[in-house]
Amino acid sequence: MKKYTIICALMLSFISLTAQETPTPNYDLASRFSPNKIAKMVHSTSVRPNWLQKGNRFWYQYKTSTEGSKYYLVDADKKTRKPLFDNVKMAKWLSEITKDPYEAKHLPRFNFEFTKDENAIRFYITSNEEVEVTEDEKEGDDKKDDKKKKKGKPKMEKKVYHLEYRLGANGLTILDTKKKEKQPWKSWANIAPDSSIVLYSKNYNVYWMDKANFLKAVKDEKDSTIVENQWTKDGEINYSYGGRTYGKTDKDKLKDKDKRQGLYGHWSHDSKQFVFTRTDARHIEDLWVIHSTKKGRPQLETYKYHMAGEQDFYKYEMLVFDIPSKSKKEIELDSTIQQSINIYSYPRKNNARGDEHNPTKLLSKNGKIYFSTTSRDRKRLDIHVADIATGEIKTLIEEHSNTYIEQRGKSIVLFNNEQEILFWSERDGWGHFYLYDTSGNLKKQVTNGPFHVDGFEGINEKERTVYFTANGIAKDQDPYYSHLYKINLNGSGLKSLNPGNYNTSISLSDSNQYFVSNFSRVNTVPKSELRDSNGKLVMKLEEADLSQLFAAGYKFPEPFKAKAADGITDIYGVMYKPYDFDSIKKYPLIEYVYPGPQTEAVNKSFSQYMDRTDRLAQVGFVVITLGNRGGHPARSKWYHTYGYGNLRDYGLADKKYVAEQLANKYDFINLDKVGIFGHSGGGFMSTAAMLVYPDFFKVAVSSAGNHDNSVYNSWWSETHHGIKEEKDAKGKISYKYMIDKNQSLAKNLKGKIMLATGDVDNNVHPAGTIRMVNAFLKANKRFDFMLFPGSRHGFNDREYWFWRKADYFSKHLLGKEVEGVDLMEMNRDIPQKR
Repeated sequence: MKKYTIICALMLSFISLTAQETPTPNYDLASRFSPNKIAKMVHSTSVRPNWLQKGNRFWYQYKTSTEGSKYYLVDADKKTRKPLFDNVKMAKWLSEITKDPYEAKHLPRFNFEFTKDENAIRFYITSNEEVEVTEDEKEGDDKKDDKKKKKGKPKMEKKVYHLEYRLGANGLTILDTKKKEKQPWKSWANIAPDSSIVLYSKNYNVYWMDKANFLKAVKDEKDSTIVENQWTKDGEINYSYGGRTYGKTDKDKLKDKDKRQGLYGHWSHDSKQFVFTRTDARHIEDLWVIHSTKKGRPQLETYKYHMAGEQDFYKYEMLVFDIPSKSKKEIELDSTIQQSINIYSYPRKNNARGDEHNPTKLLSKNGKIYFSTTSRDRKRLDIHVADIATGEIKTLIEEHSNTYIEQRGKSIVLFNNEQEILFWSERDGWGHFYLYDTSGNLKKQVTNGPFHVDGFEGINEKERTVYFTANGIAKDQDPYYSHLYKINLNGSGLKSLNPGNYNTSISLSDSNQYFVSNFSRVNTVPKSELRDSNGKLVMKLEEADLSQLFAAGYKFPEPFKAKAADGITDIYGVMYKPYDFDSIKKYPLIEYVYPGPQTEAVNKSFSQYMDRTDRLAQVGFVVITLGNRGGHPARSKWYHTYGYGNLRDYGLADKKYVAEQLANKYDFINLDKVGIFGHSGGGFMSTAAMLVYPDFFKVAVSSAGNHDNSVYNSWWSETHHGIKEEKDAKGKISYKYMIDKNQSLAKNLKGKIMLATGDVDNNVHPAGTIRMVNAFLKANKRFDFMLFPGSRHGFNDREYWFWRKADYFSKHLLGKEVEGVDLMEMNRDIPQKR
């Protein structure tokens, strides 16, 4: 009897253990970490310096749960960090002036403007006191109700105070009580560097007005005395001079046609020329989406959209507008080949980013236009210089590759009185800097070795030192971690300026003498510090306040390293577990994917944006993100271009193989229940995974996926997959494009899949998802589909979409279908009004 009792007890224990193997969905834990709730628990995580123009000074705002928002002024030269003002005193002064109560921890978010002497700040505060609208303000209003206003009650509005605080003073000065004027001119006025003339677009043409008339428009755009001058007359829709129609319905295009709109281009430094790139898209075929949820009749949105493999291509012109003579000429480009052009800009200073008048200028100060041309197949990049006066073009650098050529925003840097060029290239298999003279002669490869130079940050011309960010120099850490380095232009003296086993982001002062470094990993608290140009720590600035997040139960995720499917290449990822993790249980594994190749969906720094990773794990899953060969460009060109010519399948073997390695290592991972999800390219990849490895991936949620890349934009798929340029016997060039499509494998579906798209997605058109739906229908497959009305590429109803994903994975991986119509996790956080 005793023996029987023991056996029964063991059997009951085994049954109990088995019953616990699959977790129960924990919606309460997931709802605890919604974006709205995270925003209340996590505030500032980095210092964003606002560099001032005088000295090496900056101010910044930092918010914590204990003190609210505080503002600091840092003087790097003096090594001081002081509050910009006393929060307690500021609350007192604002309360006394506005008659509204303020508290030190709950000051409004200020939008400061420093005075020219940088010894005072100015800002606007709106009080709750209502005052009658003054006659001056009424003049700018519509006057159709003037008679009613005179007979009825006066129009009221909340009183506004324009205030000034002199740094170190003991009070505020009221400058005036006028509202901050609306500045609609900012959306259309392109003001010359010397402020003598303003250019803009209207009716698809170039218009201009002088300074006197522009000042009238600043005061009142509808002033009937404003003199406008039309410069061009050949502009038309899709072959226009400025203006913007993309994203507008056909009805809105007609409504806005006669309005002043933006004209974007490059000014010469002396304000005498304006260089504009005109695009001819008239021959590109139309695409459409229908706005069904707009008020009234559904509205059509027509736009030009170049799809991969189409023979026609955009045509570009480079035009120079001469301001004194009001003439126009064209810089003659090779019109026999399909190519895009990019004009290089003069770098903007960090301390001028808040400047209202900061026009885009040509890279050269000496009447030269530096620009690049990129062939349609993205295998050829040439750097040219054109003389703005004569139009003569000289090719300086020719860059050719058998795969696509990666570019950077600052691919070239002009310096040393415009006698030298620093050029970024991956020609030796890694991203590096090369030094040229301005005749196009290579002088020196500046950086060298198996690491990736990511971006130019600054140059000390006197010391001939370059500052740049790079990945992979420190061989003992994740190669994606970015750090700031400096090196001499002769290739010597490479030095890390913010070392450490962290990922960092930096802001370098315009003097190149100091920089703010923000650093963290996915499993550390973010910190910020100030360092000098030799890497010496000047002062610690901030440490993020995550106390409330931890109090709510948050736990850091775990970085990991595994091998790619070749057994050689290192793959880096992050594992997210439920915060109530129980190692005895068997957790379904879900992969969040985005294949790139322009990036990888793997966090390297702490992030409070948790919906796709941490938060989904709380439902009852182990969620992982990982790279794959053919992903992020921060590694070698071989790694980045691994998927060239195989854009559908290139990353799938690595996703599968890494999951298998993790399951072998951790008993708590249930490899019989593997899910996958992603958005955009991730939607494309997650669906492909279900069809290429149908016995491994069991459940997918695929949103806004470009399942059929023949109806996606040419830039992404022609660049990263490749397009073949062919020439016939007569010299005529044609383009051949072939890519595997998800719908060709629809018959392979074995698991559960939910597809979703926004009905007005003008990036990844809904046709891609609808074709996938059609393929599943024809293959007689059961599947699920959701349409988000009124949503572009990023869904409007993100919280709703999170819970529908949670429902789907819960049902098919945890075996628990959520009952009830209402999404209670959303409804209980929304005030219910009758």
